[in-house]
Amino acid sequence: MSSLFAHYALLPQGWASNVRLHWNETGDLNLVEQDAALQTHENQAQFVLPGMTNLHSHAFQRAMAGMTEMAGEGKDSFWTWRDLMYRYALHITPEQIQAIAAQLYAECLRQGYTAVCEFHYLHRDQDGSFYARPAEMAERVIAAAEQTGMGISMLPVLYSYADFGEQVLRHDQRRFSTNVAEIMQLIEALEGKRNAQVEVGVAPHSLRAASISQIRELVAALPAARPIHIHIAEQQKEVDACIAYSGKRPVELLLNSGLVNQRWCLVHATHLNKAEVQGIAASGAVAGICTTTEGNLGDGFFDLPDYIAANGRFGVGSDSHVSQSPVEELRWLEYGQRLRLQGRNIASTPAQRKVGDFLYQAALQGGAQASGRKLGQLSVGYRADIVVLDDQHPNLAGIASTDVLNTWIFAGNDNLVRDVYVGGKKIVQAGQHKNQTEIQLSYANCMRQLRQL
Repeated sequence: MSSLFAHYALLPQGWASNVRLHWNETGDLNLVEQDAALQTHENQAQFVLPGMTNLHSHAFQRAMAGMTEMAGEGKDSFWTWRDLMYRYALHITPEQIQAIAAQLYAECLRQGYTAVCEFHYLHRDQDGSFYARPAEMAERVIAAAEQTGMGISMLPVLYSYADFGEQVLRHDQRRFSTNVAEIMQLIEALEGKRNAQVEVGVAPHSLRAASISQIRELVAALPAARPIHIHIAEQQKEVDACIAYSGKRPVELLLNSGLVNQRWCLVHATHLNKAEVQGIAASGAVAGICTTTEGNLGDGFFDLPDYIAANGRFGVGSDSHVSQSPVEELRWLEYGQRLRLQGRNIASTPAQRKVGDFLYQAALQGGAQASGRKLGQLSVGYRADIVVLDDQHPNLAGIASTDVLNTWIFAGNDNLVRDVYVGGKKIVQAGQHKNQTEIQLSYANCMRQLRQL
């Protein structure tokens, strides 16, 4: 099958009725026909949407979700969580990271994500040496994406320092250690993996872990148009440390480098002043907002209203994977603003007053841009990454198409995703991933091993 008739489809300009989507053998849409007539025996669906890009993922952290929710003797924070994460990361093998990533990606696909940007820094073996194939861990994550059908932008992470001022890495960071030459070698090793489903970009971990001079060198060496992601201004402690080191705030320091443009995704960007909000928006970069992780870690709130007013671009990611649902990310992006500002219906514009529609469409565009792939819209030349909602669910009974996104995002916790196509291939049917049983068995075995440590 290479076509789908949608009674209602979310197109770039909004909802349209009687839309036939057709894709070629490589999985790209080559026909989007509006006001079409339903043909006998044609495959059809009621509500059809573009799949969402998960623009920030650390796949291995799926295995520790829920395992850090116990108070310590002192005040817990992002930094105490990070110490626990480091200890966990030291034990994961190549076989295990593939099993974990496959479980994660299958879960994300069932919730409506069809692509992921994998911010991958678990490069080395447990003793800190490279594997015989230096890119083996990244290759294993790509293999998990192929196993599940998930589109992926693999982002090998440059991680050279423990903190501002080029401080030497800690011993528990030894698996992450890389310099610019090593990252470029990893990228070169992954070039043969690139195809319609796989892109390879790069990610300086943060301004704590990579210097501006290194980042400049890395950007100059990277092939044109590849995506570049970075963690930035996630925690107030990071902002304070950057000011103490450089006299500038992290986003200010990065923007002053002159490097940031539409290729970039600035992940978190939680702690911004007004000039930085305007600066990110003006650069054309994407803000990568990971609401469930930011809430879990106590990071703070992104300044969404001012960013929207500045025409800033944003997308959402599941980051540490305490949630695998784009709906939950978008819902809590809005709810966080309501709690912060004590108001309602924050994520909207005069042109789009429906909050769900604004959030979903904006995150589609931002996520696609951050991926470096042609995603995020049902248009000719874009990937046939398609989500079909369950029109038999009571929440969608008799609903107008214009109310679908508000209902999906803000009414209840049932998963309303019925079917998912990635590159034109049906990966999820009736809510179940096609390889769900074997993926879950592998993950369960992996977790039994890890929990014995």
